[in-house]
Amino acid sequence: MQVSFTDPCRWRHCTLTFAMLICSVSLFASSHREAPLISNDPLADNTDVYAFKSPDDPNTITIIANYIPFESPEGGPNYYNFGPNVRYEIHIKNKTTTAGDDITYRFTFSSINEDPTTFFNIRLGKQNLKTTYKCEKSTDGGQSFQVIVAAGTVPPNNIGPRSIEGKTVGLETDYNTLMQGAIATATSGEKVFCGPVDDPFFVDLAGAFDVGNFRPEGNTTNAPKDGLNRFNVHTIALKVPVSMLQKDGKGMSQAANILDPEYVIGVWASASRQMIKTLYSAGDVGYDGEYVQVSRLGMPLTNEAIIPIGMKDRWNSVTPYNGNDLQFAKYFTNPELALYMDDSQFGGAVPSLNALRIQTKSLSSFDFRNGKPGLFGLKGNAALDGTALSEAAFGGVLLPDNASPRAVDLLPIFYTGVPNLIPYQLATGKNNNPLAKGKPFIHNFLPTLGDMLRLNMAVPATPRDDPKFSSLGLVQAAVLGITDPAYNTTTDLQWIPNMDGFPNGRRLEDDVTTIELQAVSGVVLAAVGLFYDDATPTAPVSPQLLSVLTFNSGPTKNDTELKSAFPYVASPWRGFDYPEKARF
Repeated sequence: MQVSFTDPCRWRHCTLTFAMLICSVSLFASSHREAPLISNDPLADNTDVYAFKSPDDPNTITIIANYIPFESPEGGPNYYNFGPNVRYEIHIKNKTTTAGDDITYRFTFSSINEDPTTFFNIRLGKQNLKTTYKCEKSTDGGQSFQVIVAAGTVPPNNIGPRSIEGKTVGLETDYNTLMQGAIATATSGEKVFCGPVDDPFFVDLAGAFDVGNFRPEGNTTNAPKDGLNRFNVHTIALKVPVSMLQKDGKGMSQAANILDPEYVIGVWASASRQMIKTLYSAGDVGYDGEYVQVSRLGMPLTNEAIIPIGMKDRWNSVTPYNGNDLQFAKYFTNPELALYMDDSQFGGAVPSLNALRIQTKSLSSFDFRNGKPGLFGLKGNAALDGTALSEAAFGGVLLPDNASPRAVDLLPIFYTGVPNLIPYQLATGKNNNPLAKGKPFIHNFLPTLGDMLRLNMAVPATPRDDPKFSSLGLVQAAVLGITDPAYNTTTDLQWIPNMDGFPNGRRLEDDVTTIELQAVSGVVLAAVGLFYDDATPTAPVSPQLLSVLTFNSGPTKNDTELKSAFPYVASPWRGFDYPEKARF
């Protein structure tokens, strides 16, 4: 498998030009506003995508796509809502033999004025604007769509007690009842919810974009703050049977084991607008032409923290299929963030990342700093035979040249998923030889060479009340697999808590900012036996590795409790209430 990271890729539909025609609404800063053009079109802006084994139902997968960043709950009189002229889609890939989507869910929204005589959003038991949606499904690559929810209900914004609970003037109900009543069952069997919710993402925005000036939890001189605290988003949530997502229609009982490679899916979401927007003299607006993708999201933080500003709009305009994403591969093989974890570059100027340092002499030999060879010196060596790094396997992608050191770890995390092949097994049992067989702990390999959230659906969910449940996802699973006597005495496949965590899918609780910063520093390399420079054969879990594992990027949990049942996201914040903004 030989792929060049410099292969030309056409930029379809000249979407920059078209997007300029449709962007008209501004919004103040948010990490979600990841690209110049989409920052001016919040209704079409993807904020996050989640895909995880439903914690209360092992036979289903929950997929969540959020849109509209930084919704202030006080944002009246025109509260945020899904755009009636936006095509929202959730894309699922479960085969490598097809060119595009294997399953697509398409959502379109419409609104009506129940009472055009008032300026209130809710009055006398009526809503303005009351929103409904149509959900369509395609299983033939988007050639045809079938309506599976004809008239789904979107709950109103959680304005205040008089609007929601109030008798006579309000809806005379409570918000949880509104949310539960809006859960639809599709004709094909999925559960569907669309509506405003609390934004479940948490991050210190101010620190992150001040050149990586993160404030770890526990910082007493300048405490970190969750920049998304008490803001809402609009969510599209699906609860789908595993058998409906598995490429051959198999259910959980048919999985060979908890890492069955036949159960891997890729998930991403997008928003599209029509190419031409026309403003008429009477104030009306018209839309014409074919739909053009203006936003997309798969893995979290890709466009925000990996793709450079000059390429962000282009990244949003293409799909992860047909080699489109290979033009961006160089930003993963030599990530900018790594420069601030390298004292020979800019590490000294960003002391908040002192705990994170790139290996320069891993196992006394391998330098993974930007532009260095990494493992390239092993390319073609007979020692790689039978591993994922051999030329007969994926060596052309994972060891492309002598100056792309992170093609071996960061690139597969984002572009292919990680296979249960040497060297991608835990260091447990390897006896300081990364090319030996180790302990399996992940297989979410779907080598489509494109950015999407990959999930192995066969992996059991970690109960949220399990004492070993961790927001550090697979990083914590690796720690347990290497250090916990319950798991580190054998190289046999075992279920380890948090094997269902990011980047094997993404749970609502996962601290993806911390995990991705740890990954850039090289924690995945260490997990598979390419230990840090200060490690020794007798103490591979070295002070430097411990420093990485104990680093956090600030907020470590959401600002409110999640629900225990579908759609799992919390109710939206109420505009009438003014609690003190929490600081974590």
